[in-house]
Amino acid sequence: MTVCSGAGISAESGVPTFRDVETGLWAKVDPYEISSAEGWREHPERVWAWYLWRHHMMRAVAPNNAHRAVAAWEDYADVHVVTQNVDNLHERAGSSRVYHVHGSLFDFRCDECQSAYAGEIPAMPEPAESVTPPQCECGGLIRPDVVWFGEALPDDAWQQSVDAVVGADLVVAVGTSSVVYPAAGLPELAVANGTPVIEVNPEPTPLSTSATVTLRESAATVLPGLLQRLPALLS
Repeated sequence: MTVCSGAGISAESGVPTFRDVETGLWAKVDPYEISSAEGWREHPERVWAWYLWRHHMMRAVAPNNAHRAVAAWEDYADVHVVTQNVDNLHERAGSSRVYHVHGSLFDFRCDECQSAYAGEIPAMPEPAESVTPPQCECGGLIRPDVVWFGEALPDDAWQQSVDAVVGADLVVAVGTSSVVYPAAGLPELAVANGTPVIEVNPEPTPLSTSATVTLRESAATVLPGLLQRLPALLS
């Protein structure tokens, strides 16, 4: 089984979506300026401050019943999680195979030599407009290992995600708008291969018309009891 998760599953833990975070200090900031390779080159202190604040905000929230349900499924099935989310809530809930197609706010690397960074990440109790990023031994700046506008998806995570979908006997798409490509193409790939696809989303999406089953409820409501419902849903 492969679970494809999006922002909706983490929103139930209180994780702000991209635009929710753009309040107060960030209300007038152009999203492209703080979420693009170009923005990083021009204003690394501003971009680092924004992502450092998000990193610490996400540390303060906990996995919800949906994350915990997906992790518990590993007791009964071979479960892979393909997520567009940059939080670590699936891992903290106990999932052991999680592929971050858009990177993670809990991984960092040098923007020059690309080496992973395992140094200290400074505390940030309050948001700030500008913070100087740490520096790598090579002289490059340390950045969050997330995918920005203008950047390719990480090769390893993407290939693992494709393999997980192609090899799945069931795909569950949870809390994703199904409009952000190429990630949105993974459930579509399952549909094309004849694999059953269950969509869990309170709102209709482009995937809804082709999914095998669509459940118009929240992830935290549906997922804890989904395994028991599968025979009836897929009969």
